[in-house]
Amino acid sequence: MRPLGRTSKGRQHIDNKERRQVTFTKRRGGLFKKASELALLAGASIAVVVFSETNLAYAFGDPSVDAVLLSYGPVPGEDAEPAPVHSGGLGKDVDLEMLRQAVGETRAEVAAEKARMRGVTAKILQAKAEGRFWWDVDVGEVGEAELPEFARALKELRAKLDGHANGPPPRQQQ
Repeated sequence: MRPLGRTSKGRQHIDNKERRQVTFTKRRGGLFKKASELALLAGASIAVVVFSETNLAYAFGDPSVDAVLLSYGPVPGEDAEPAPVHSGGLGKDVDLEMLRQAVGETRAEVAAEKARMRGVTAKILQAKAEGRFWWDVDVGEVGEAELPEFARALKELRAKLDGHANGPPPRQQQ
């Protein structure tokens, strides 16, 4: 973090060729990471191609660069039939609609789990508000889906208590 009152140097030309290459590599990684996040969070198909100073091409695509480009139609002069989309060079044809459906199902599962955990948190907060500890919650109040998590938390608490009761392990002399 910069001290108050100072501004960043902003974009500047880097004269040193090695430093310029390192900066390019870092920024390319950051750009590809942002593109990946955009594709994941927005469900967008995205392709990014950047060229280095030495005219090497680097590409990122979700689901792939070819799939994104082919979605805009065939390249002039090539066959109208698009090539199959491959999953990261694994050689298996990928059904994009099936993948999108799987992502949607996974998002729904994550949302349901978050909602379930909010319920657990609400019960813990209610117990605290009533002057009870979270482990004093009536097991009958805990839903069937929450019991494994409750049991895991109790085991973790017991292990911590055992660790405190027995004290730290003795230091060995060297």
